[in-house]
Amino acid sequence: MNPESAILTIEFQMSLLLFVALAGYLLASRINQSAVIGEILVGLLVGPSILGLITYTDFVSSIAHLGAVILLFVIGFEFNIRDIFNVKYSIIAAFGVIIPWFGGYGVALLFNFDMQSAFFVGTALTATSIAITANILKEINQLHTDTAKAIIGAAVIDDVLSLLALAITEDVVSGSFTVGGVLLVFIKAIGFMVIFGLLGVLIISKGLMKLDGSKIAEKFPEFVFIAAMMIAFFYAMVADLVGLSGIVGAFLAGVSMEKVGLKRSKDLKEGAEYLQIIFASIFFVSLGILVDIHALTKEGIVFMLVLTIVAVLTKVIGCAIPSRLIGMNNRNSLIVGFGMSPRGEVAMIVALIGLTGGIIGQDIYAGIVFMSLLTTIGTPIIYRNWFYKEKSDISEKTG
Repeated sequence: MNPESAILTIEFQMSLLLFVALAGYLLASRINQSAVIGEILVGLLVGPSILGLITYTDFVSSIAHLGAVILLFVIGFEFNIRDIFNVKYSIIAAFGVIIPWFGGYGVALLFNFDMQSAFFVGTALTATSIAITANILKEINQLHTDTAKAIIGAAVIDDVLSLLALAITEDVVSGSFTVGGVLLVFIKAIGFMVIFGLLGVLIISKGLMKLDGSKIAEKFPEFVFIAAMMIAFFYAMVADLVGLSGIVGAFLAGVSMEKVGLKRSKDLKEGAEYLQIIFASIFFVSLGILVDIHALTKEGIVFMLVLTIVAVLTKVIGCAIPSRLIGMNNRNSLIVGFGMSPRGEVAMIVALIGLTGGIIGQDIYAGIVFMSLLTTIGTPIIYRNWFYKEKSDISEKTG
């Protein structure tokens, strides 16, 4: 095999992506920040923005998506099914979608964009990247707190509401808006979560424990783990089919298996965590690779900065106030607000839909992508250097 052919192989690309991820860890260690920050920044360095060594190819996209799915599957093991269907979290999510939508819509009109573009900017601001905050909370051992449960629970519901916002926006822009169409999207999303949540808790989790007692599991201890991963990817696929993010399906699969106790087989969570270490690191690197700084004009930079400030403020206000009203103290309410702020890949995907559909231009697209990047980087920095500084220092000393 000649050198040029070797560079195109999957093996080389995986090796290169993991090398970049390791560089991200080294950078994070030097600047005393989360691994997520280091990986995104190094992704930005090697991507189109600076060195141009790696582009966001279909392969990178696929591996990154796989990483997000596995990450949320692992996070799901820390939660109970009741944590998702909590009315209080629905209130947080509702305000955390409505207020940012109006904020984004208003910013777009302020910069003299047309109403169709304004609809898409508003929709992009409704999103919350559950993977970012969940990973940070996992790093600093805070996933078991009530605050973390509120963030994750609200973020899952947020995904359903953002899906509705996107469906409404696309229909309004295309002139095909109907109440029935929106209701159908909502029913499919809620139906999936209820049906597959109950299916997982009542049938699949018990089936896995029964399988653990079988002769095949005694002979092959990895058999049940493979079955669990199959179910996780199946849940992710069905979530995609009903219009939700695949990571919500994977999270639901993990929640469903939260009480699975195995005697003969390999531990599900431990096995999934090893996969997560590899693939989730590529997911965070990919967020930096997605960004191309050259797409920003001078006017675009101003739009992006204003949009980022509004994006953070509207999520913090929209989620912190209802959190305070349902009984949380000021500190925890702000933790929820900032925890819901990262837009990550979710807003980038919304922007890409608008761009490819000819609804928004490159200027708006670039502004949304950079807003997503800045809000994604901001939350880990705020968490580790403000809200959880002592816990971050302790975890580093014991790590």
